[in-house]
Amino acid sequence: MLYLASKSPRRAELLQQIGVQFETLRIQLDESILPGESARSYVCRLAAAKARSGASQLTPSDVVLGADTVVVRRDTILLKPKGREQAQDMLRSLSGQQHKVMSAVAMIAGQRHAESLSVSEVQFAELSAAEIDAYLALDEYRDKAGAYAIQGVAASFIKHLSGSYSGVMGLPLCEVSQLLRQFGVAFSVRPDAH
Repeated sequence: MLYLASKSPRRAELLQQIGVQFETLRIQLDESILPGESARSYVCRLAAAKARSGASQLTPSDVVLGADTVVVRRDTILLKPKGREQAQDMLRSLSGQQHKVMSAVAMIAGQRHAESLSVSEVQFAELSAAEIDAYLALDEYRDKAGAYAIQGVAASFIKHLSGSYSGVMGLPLCEVSQLLRQFGVAFSVRPDAH
């Protein structure tokens, strides 16, 4: 049985999209960035910690998937904004600029452990103050790394994407599919998937 160690509805939707049967685990972790920690190290550490936390609640035969996503502008890690003002600052910093989205996935079953990292580059269009304010009024930014959701209205901000669309959403399906095969978890792309 596969368990998703995440409360993200987007990650659950993406797994459903490729026909994976799973159950969701709710876990609590300290997601603070360690002093001097790089974005790559941070996102991989959190994905693995989520998978380990989930696995500790289950049997060794159960397979647990953990994931984490960050937005990186220059060397600054943009996590989920703590409020509207911080979200506004994030969107201003992304306006007209290129940034990276890193999504790490980790899978654990007993003593077996594997992980993968997807790195995408996203180019934002120039955003006016009015566009940013209108977007923030939608509340779509809440609980989103970098204060935006590519699958929502913010898709109109994206001038160019090089990498994984699902990775920018929070769960890179190509990497997840490879891990599922490696751990013998059945899945199939359904013709009725949206």
